[in-house]
Amino acid sequence: MGARVLSEAGDLLDPIARRVGTPLYVYDADRIRSQHHALSAALAPLRHRLYYSVKANSSIAILGILRKLGAGVDVVSVGEMARAFRAGYRASDIIFSGVGKRPDELEQAVTQHIKLVNVESTAEFDLVRSVAERQECEVRIGIRVNPDVETATHPYTQTGEAGMKFGVPLDEVVRIAERAVPIPSVRLTSIGMHIGSQIFDPSHFGEGAAKLLELVLQLQDMGVDTLEAVDVGGGLGIRYTNETPLDLARYADAIRPLVEGSGLSLAVEPGRFLVGNAGLLLTRCLYRKRSGGKTFVVVDAGMNDLVRPSLYRAVHDVSVVRAGEPGEAGETQVDVVGPVCETGDFLAKDRYLPGATPGALLAVGSAGAYGFTMSSSYNSRPRAAEVLIDGAQWAVIRERESLDDLMRGERTLDQLDAAKAWNRVSGAEMRVS
Repeated sequence: MGARVLSEAGDLLDPIARRVGTPLYVYDADRIRSQHHALSAALAPLRHRLYYSVKANSSIAILGILRKLGAGVDVVSVGEMARAFRAGYRASDIIFSGVGKRPDELEQAVTQHIKLVNVESTAEFDLVRSVAERQECEVRIGIRVNPDVETATHPYTQTGEAGMKFGVPLDEVVRIAERAVPIPSVRLTSIGMHIGSQIFDPSHFGEGAAKLLELVLQLQDMGVDTLEAVDVGGGLGIRYTNETPLDLARYADAIRPLVEGSGLSLAVEPGRFLVGNAGLLLTRCLYRKRSGGKTFVVVDAGMNDLVRPSLYRAVHDVSVVRAGEPGEAGETQVDVVGPVCETGDFLAKDRYLPGATPGALLAVGSAGAYGFTMSSSYNSRPRAAEVLIDGAQWAVIRERESLDDLMRGERTLDQLDAAKAWNRVSGAEMRVS
């Protein structure tokens, strides 16, 4: 989170945690704004617009902050699209990406006349075309290219190499473009890529941008005159522990030839870069125990709240905001683990955390991206509350889930019987073994 909040942790975070409870996500609006300003300033010489990647953190309040800064949004579901509209975005602010868009989602995107639908396969292009023709309207599309760029990041977040599920292979892009051009209901306005997440080497972006430029020039030579933008996706690396963040000046220099060579405007889809370091997960220490020569600090947040350490072996900074009750908590390495019934339920391993005794308040840093959005109610644990700090004020922007929320939409057997809600199985007898 922002240095301002961390430096005032005892005076600011502990009272909020006591009032709202834990686990609790806390976000710093000023840090989000400063990240947006930094990236915008680096790209200022290029005609550009930032489209925030909603999957990183889909809080409606955070979407509102970025809307007021002039950002558009990149969504990957109609749920994210609905959140964007709720936050005040217009259809012309929305790019719809994602490798598995359902027919009903594409129907809604076309009906809403959003700015752009990024197609990721020939089959998806055919479906978008049929939807547009059925609705008798024009749909603006982009082609998301798989540029076959290898990046030094976690294998689960690599998206731009050949053999990945994402994007249209390089050798199929021209074929889709040729089919799109003569169709009145389809307007090809963008060529783009997204090569992965947590990328620190600007040369990877430069390599992908060079391949995009080659494609754009080829299409322009073929007479494609509808292109308006090149989209370089997101993936800008941030600091979690000791990483050196992506150099924004070098990043801008790497993609500059694409913009200047194509004559098109630039779209960038940052997510983690804008919100990752703007968030903390606050959790309260429940117990401290030893087993097999190890010391465990058991807290009330688990892998259902923050899955990144378990899923990606991600390493987050953890600090003691307020020490707990007196007891053994010296220079002993501890594992910070949660209450979920999985051995993989941990937030940190082998850390020195003096003061991490029962009652202590801990802060898991850099939790603003892919924290709450990837959380679940596994073990029937209600999802955490979310708080936004903005200057000298703070507010709850999402209430903690209740037990009723967990069971909303479910019916008991007695309710099914009373409502005569059972459907008769037709055809051959079915058995569940």
